[in-house]
Amino acid sequence: MQKDILFTHSYFLRFDPKEYRAMAPYPPLGTLYAVSIARNLGFSTALFDSMLAQDESEILPLIADGRPKIVVIYDDDFNYLTKMCLTRMRQAAFVLCRYSRRAGCTVIVHGSDPADHLREYFDNGAEYVVCGEGEQTLGELLEALLRGSGDPKAVRGIAYMSAQGVRRTPAREVLQNLDLLPFPAWDMIDAERYRALWVKHHGHFSVNMVTTRGCPFHCNWCAKPLYGQVYNSRTPANVVDEMLLLRATIRPDHIWFCDDIFGLKPGWVREFSREAARRGAAMPFKCLARVDLLLKDDVITSLRSAGCTSVWVGAESGSQKILDAMEKGTTVAQIAEAARRLKSAGIRTGFFLQYGYPGETREDIERTLAMVKECRPDDIGISVSYPLPGTRFYENVRSSLGAKHNWVNSEDLDLMYPGEFQPDFYRALHRVTHKRLRMWQGVDQVRELARAPWKISPGRLRRIAAMCYHGITLPPLRLRMDSLARPT
Repeated sequence: MQKDILFTHSYFLRFDPKEYRAMAPYPPLGTLYAVSIARNLGFSTALFDSMLAQDESEILPLIADGRPKIVVIYDDDFNYLTKMCLTRMRQAAFVLCRYSRRAGCTVIVHGSDPADHLREYFDNGAEYVVCGEGEQTLGELLEALLRGSGDPKAVRGIAYMSAQGVRRTPAREVLQNLDLLPFPAWDMIDAERYRALWVKHHGHFSVNMVTTRGCPFHCNWCAKPLYGQVYNSRTPANVVDEMLLLRATIRPDHIWFCDDIFGLKPGWVREFSREAARRGAAMPFKCLARVDLLLKDDVITSLRSAGCTSVWVGAESGSQKILDAMEKGTTVAQIAEAARRLKSAGIRTGFFLQYGYPGETREDIERTLAMVKECRPDDIGISVSYPLPGTRFYENVRSSLGAKHNWVNSEDLDLMYPGEFQPDFYRALHRVTHKRLRMWQGVDQVRELARAPWKISPGRLRRIAAMCYHGITLPPLRLRMDSLARPT
């Protein structure tokens, strides 16, 4: 049966070795919002969810069977991996574009990477690029193309090719009242396939939601290509409505609130907690937050009451000098205090760490390691500084970038400008930091069991032994890191 529009996105879990090993796939939330916009306008839709696909060729039967007039490659704006503009996913997007054009479909693309590389996408078959926040722009463009409601090249917020070259129409202001958006098209995903993978690898089924858009803070390495320097929020009641819908349909065990900053507005978390409890919607969740905001009022208490089990924070560095250079707006003392309070509330803590920022010395690195040792986060995510177009950081290092401007996949970890040390030093540092944390956690558990040895079980003993093993393997790795610690 012919469809008006086939939606897809360019992120293939199989093409990202690190994430494929982790096997924690989330549905393409931004794409599902776009599907809902099209359906609300009365268009018939289909979805090729590339997240779980083997390769790009799996879209071909859907193109052949559905004979869509338009293929929309709408990347998930809420997946941080898409903001990194990984070249392997860019290649996948090009293949999807070419497959679609060969079938005679009009091709529309949207995402951070297309907006930064317009000509490359046009050269590979895209006809329109939706820039900035996409839903309203996409809706108007579909109306113009499928119903002749106006000139598609007059729609605000798009780019296209003309005889004179690449053209962009005036930008569109972002939506302020997010409650006006329809809920994502959750019925379009293969929920049982996602559930099976999650339960097999993690013992529970997690799905993603978003309560806000944008970020008002000024970290100079953080790209804001879609929403700019603004922050808009859904109401707690609207968020709870969606939680209840999810509970009644795909029945997740856990939610990842993938906002850049969860609950920034004063009182929002408290109101959300009360609304979720009143309507029986509360369930375990994790979110991302800033350490300074966590220390205000009763935010941590409200998070715990709402069901929060894990909070990730952008700690970045244990050196105040580096935090200030990043224009982070937080302090090392706030990081330590937020970690302490989260632990006291029984909430797991994750630290995002960033090595290699210009000016970072060996002493700054040791301060970051000392911070990790002192705070003992439950988990860490480590990257090296990554210059993205549109950021002040990118402009600062632009002249020293080589031919490579993007990582191939999320474990690339290539420092793409001259750093204090060799690129392999930072890869070794990545492993050293993880091993040290696991060793310190193992020591903590040994001390705990020494106080209550009757609590030990064979399974826990094996886990502790694995943690302590990191202490055995750490010295040779540290020696390798030291051998690489010479200037580039």
